[in-house]
Parts: sequence; structure tokens; C-alpha cells
Amino acid sequence: MKKGWQIKKLSEVLHKTETINPLQVPESEFEYIDVSSVSNRTFKIEATQRLRGKDAPSRARRLVKTNDILFATVRPTLQRIAVVPEHLNNQVCSTGYFIMRPKEIIDHRFLFYSLFTTAFIEQMEMLQKGASYPAVTDSDVKSQFLLFPPLPEQQQIVDILDKAFEGIAVAKTNAEKNLQNARAVFESHLNIVFTQRSEKWVENKLQALTTKIGSGATPRGGDEAYKSEGISLIRSLNVHDRGLRYEKLAFIDDMQAGRLSNVEVQPGDVLLNITGASIARCCIAPDAVLPARVNQHVSIIRPIENKLDSEFLHYLLISKPYKDQLLQTGEEGGSTRQAITKAQIQEFKICYPKALEEQRAIVAKLDVLAIETHRLESIYLRKLATLETLKKSLLNQAFTGNL
Repeated sequence: MKKGWQIKKLSEVLHKTETINPLQVPESEFEYIDVSSVSNRTFKIEATQRLRGKDAPSRARRLVKTNDILFATVRPTLQRIAVVPEHLNNQVCSTGYFIMRPKEIIDHRFLFYSLFTTAFIEQMEMLQKGASYPAVTDSDVKSQFLLFPPLPEQQQIVDILDKAFEGIAVAKTNAEKNLQNARAVFESHLNIVFTQRSEKWVENKLQALTTKIGSGATPRGGDEAYKSEGISLIRSLNVHDRGLRYEKLAFIDDMQAGRLSNVEVQPGDVLLNITGASIARCCIAPDAVLPARVNQHVSIIRPIENKLDSEFLHYLLISKPYKDQLLQTGEEGGSTRQAITKAQIQEFKICYPKALEEQRAIVAKLDVLAIETHRLESIYLRKLATLETLKKSLLNQAFTGNL
């Protein structure tokens, strides 16, 4: 350990905090900080609710002070962590937070930064319990160790981290903006293709332009029925605009696939998500994923080869004019869960060049732009990953006495 540094449990360097019951003062107003109030992007309290005591939820019980650190114990790996600003002094937060009020030997910003170290995050991940609602206890947090130098050195470290992270934040903002701009250029060109189309284009229903429209099913047993290898089962989480994602791709055996023989994926099939939050996402089934089937949340759309090019249809369906129509279709019927039915897809009207050569010429131009967009996306995503790695490295150095 570096000379002058100490190691103590958090419980040893924190003051006790107060709990209150707003119901006891029913007409008194206060600002309430619930778990969703803290952004895990800016690490600030972004919004609060102005409530009267009589309207306080049962979890509104913890009194906060200026410079307290809020750590959300519910889903702790999401890192909903923030410092309480002066204007929220003596307000109330949810019991979903553990409040850290450091003693005089600890700078509050030093403690705040320590909660983002790899060591602390890994401990929280290991200690959290509950599958659908993972959480750690206040005791779990208090039992963690903090390695810290004398107060003046803490403040020097905080100053270094503040300046470094300010620069990293600016660089990340610029990279994110460039990433958005690259995607916006492609989407703008794509939308122009399908809004400023030639008068010679014709309109038809998809039913007249396809040999198959249909979705599959999930094997009995759900996730437990999936295999480590075999025939791919494409789910909605795999289907993204402009490409299928292989992460978490499920597999089924020959017997399970036999029961889904009516939804065997063929080369060039267009895959469309038809339920839930990812509704209307669309991609072409790549050869590498075959042999494959789809579950009930994904529909196969198989164009007639001499009428409609698959890649053209894919680009058409992800363009804003048609994407908006699909989303609107999914909201029809008043259901609480968005869904697009087979009949709605069959009746869905598209406008397209009748000549396959013209369709393929449009696809060729969009492919060139898509490749360049993907190249730029890769550059900016790598830069963002590098900046995040740098941030973690600085934190780990700072809290091991090596900064």
C-alpha cells in the first residue's frame, strides 16, 4: 500500500443518515428523488417530483443533504449514482438508494469516483440477488472497502480526474455526434429514394409480390429448450435494421426444427419483427445463419424473384416513410402490446419500380453508401470504446495509488 494511504470499510467512513415519514406532515411539500431521477449517463439528478406529504409513496423515506452520494441498490450495475446538489438539501429520496454521507476524512467527490472503479462494480454484480429485480442491500454496500490517502491528496486526485473526465466527456460528445451524423446522412438519402420516387413506379400489396409471409413459434420449454449448437432460431433480438446480430442467437435440434418446417428461412428472405418494442426492425437473412427458423415474433417475407428484389424491399421497409406506416399498423386495434398481423403484412402497400434492373440499380447505390456509413460507424464506436477504457484505467490507477 502506498505510504500514507489507509483502507477501511465504507461503514467506518460514513455518517449515519436520517429517515423521515412525509405522511406525518401531509400538507408540507418536498422534492422527491426516485430511482429513475438519476441518469446513468450524466450521473446527475435529472428530474424530481414535487409532492405533498400526504401523496408520498411508501418508499419516500430518506432525507438527503448537500453532497450526499446516492447509490441505487436496485440493479446496481446500471450505476445510477449522483451527488446531491445544494438546491436539493433536506429533500427526500427513495429507499431504493443507499445514501453515503462521508465523514470529514473523506472528500465526497473522491468517494463518488470510487463507486465507478472496476473492483467496486464487480463486487456489486457478485452480491446482487434476484433474477428479475436484482438488488444489493445497504449492508452489502457498507461492507465494501475504500482505499484512500490523506484528504489533501484525495482533493488532488479529484482535481486530476475532474479535468481528465471533462476532456473525455467532450471527446465522447464529439464522437457520438459524428456517429449520429454518419447515420443521419444514410437515412436522409434512403428517405429521399422512397419519397421522391419516379412517377413510373407502381403500387401493389405485398401479398401479390411474395410467395410467403409467416412467423414461427418458440419451442416448448422456452430458453431451457435451446441447444448449444444446431439449427438457428432467429428471434426479434437478432433482427436489426441493415443487419442480423448473432449475439444470443438460439439453436434448436432437428426434431424441434421439424415442428417449424413451415418457417424454414431461405437465402434472401426478408425478416421483419412483428411484436413488442422492436417492432418493424428489418433485415435480410444472411447465408451464414442458415439453416434457420424464426419464432413467433419474426415474420418471413419472401419476394417473388422476378417481381421484387429482396434487398430493395429491405431498404424500402427500413426507410422512414414505410417504417412509420409499419409502426402505425402495429398500434392499430387498441392492444397494449404492439403487433403486426400476417393479414396486415399481406395488405401492406408498397410503391416500387416495376423493372428489376432499376430496383437493383437503386440497391447498388444504397449499398455503397451503407458500406461507407458502416466504416464511419466502426471508427466512432471504436473511439467511444477507447475513451471508456481510458476512463476506467484512470479510475483504477487513482484508487490504487498509481495516478
